[in-house]
Amino acid sequence: MCSITALLDLEGKGSGGEIRGVALEISKRQRHRGPDWSGVFQHENAVLVHERLAIVDVSSGAQPLIDGETGSALAVNGEIYNHKSLRESTKSGGYPYRTGSDCEVILALYRDMGRDLVNELEGMYAFVLYDPKSDFWLIARDPIGIIPLFYGHNKEGKLLVASEMKALSDICDDVSEFPPGCTFAKGDDEPVRYFKEDWMEYDDLPMVEYKPEEMKAQLEKAVKSHLMGDVPYGLLISGGLDSSVIAAIAKKYSSKRVDDDGASDAWWPSIHSFSIGLEDSPDLAAAQKVADAIDTVHHSLVFTIQEGLDALDEVVRHIETYDVTTIRASTPMYLMARQIKAMGIKMVLSGEGADELLGGYLYFHLAPNPKEFHEETVRKVLALSKYDCSRANKSMMAWGIEARVPFLDKPFVDYAMRLDPKVKMGGEGRIEKHILRESFIGSLPEEILWRQKEQFSDGVGYGWIDGLKDYAEKMVTNSELERANVRFPINTPDSKEGYFYRTIFEKHYPSAACAAIIPGGKTVACSTEKALEWSESLRNLNDPSGRAVKSVHKDGY
Repeated sequence: MCSITALLDLEGKGSGGEIRGVALEISKRQRHRGPDWSGVFQHENAVLVHERLAIVDVSSGAQPLIDGETGSALAVNGEIYNHKSLRESTKSGGYPYRTGSDCEVILALYRDMGRDLVNELEGMYAFVLYDPKSDFWLIARDPIGIIPLFYGHNKEGKLLVASEMKALSDICDDVSEFPPGCTFAKGDDEPVRYFKEDWMEYDDLPMVEYKPEEMKAQLEKAVKSHLMGDVPYGLLISGGLDSSVIAAIAKKYSSKRVDDDGASDAWWPSIHSFSIGLEDSPDLAAAQKVADAIDTVHHSLVFTIQEGLDALDEVVRHIETYDVTTIRASTPMYLMARQIKAMGIKMVLSGEGADELLGGYLYFHLAPNPKEFHEETVRKVLALSKYDCSRANKSMMAWGIEARVPFLDKPFVDYAMRLDPKVKMGGEGRIEKHILRESFIGSLPEEILWRQKEQFSDGVGYGWIDGLKDYAEKMVTNSELERANVRFPINTPDSKEGYFYRTIFEKHYPSAACAAIIPGGKTVACSTEKALEWSESLRNLNDPSGRAVKSVHKDGY
């Protein structure tokens, strides 16, 4: 994973040193994402810059990648998990590969398919491709939005693209998140959606039959594909179901290299796992049980509330949000990433996405019927780029660590979302994500397999959220909160905690354009308005913590 920067539509002015300097300055703001090497492609009409975090083909995969025959240039942030099969098919078509990079297949596919190449990719990615022969550019982002991407225009009207908002915030008059599942090509008025699946509409849902063995096989295939790489990797284990399942599968394949289909032993035979929490947190205890059961070299990282508070300013700057839930969860993840970096690990597997795919959040128990349950999962999946994907990516990449999320592998997403929602629903004695738990019976200790859902910010220790609220109470006065709509007319915060985060965000990102990108404002127990209709208890909650859903959480307060 890396960062990308592009200056496009330069109308013959891109060859000079001034434009190159602007591009390098923008890219430098994102160098934490790619500390291993910098690369520049400069043309009179376009400049592409790449900051590299070397994971695959460390020795020869530097970017921007260039098609040696056509001169097309490519800057990519991400991983293409099906690159081997794509490489074989495009080799037969005559493409002359020059590197072992998984991303070079994009250049090969572009020759024959143009913008439709994205339909062949399985992975997490954001890229900019420039074709100098036709003065054509193409921008694309993966279907779910696992990889961040932003774009805007400067005072001269030139199009600028970057991996993070911070790179553009004071340079562009307008800044927008590039929408997931879209391409944007020269000549388009706006990004065009390519990600369209039958599961997005309830009436079109295939209602695939659930079989435990099939769910297990589908997820194992996803995890195995995500293990490709030439550097040491680790596992994030929160102690909850999702990360524990991913860790158990990864350990199963850890003794062999997946890059050569298991023909050789793994270069790093011992796999390390990590968890974080306050002293005596429920997550730390549960994660240790998982690590003992699957036999990883485990590291329990302990932080204090004060250490978390001290990090808030940098967390908000890196995560680029004022959303309460995201900041609560990002802070311990950010602290954990720093310690993982110190150990020399550059890639980790994490469990994001399962709750959205399978209706794992506690409020899903209140869904009135399968149709509304399914429609809420669709809304949650399509909003992941603004929440969990952004948190996991930016918390880790703040310290140059790539986070991979196997639950969001596109084939698994399609499989999980096509299941009959009746089998996903809780109630009648069924715990949330019952089908995932059932599929992995025997792979994990029973107490982990059937542990109730805890949001990450809860599980690291209930004192963390309470500490944040107490601190915000001291930092924000009643009169300030009463006049919040005057200071923050966009997405006005309705709690002191939300107001406090907003003040930090405003310091780093003062423009209205940046504020308007971020979801936030009213603090609710779920992130979509439709679900608030399910229960009066949800409408009356002013806290997004999972514990706050009293009718469901056994330790609700």
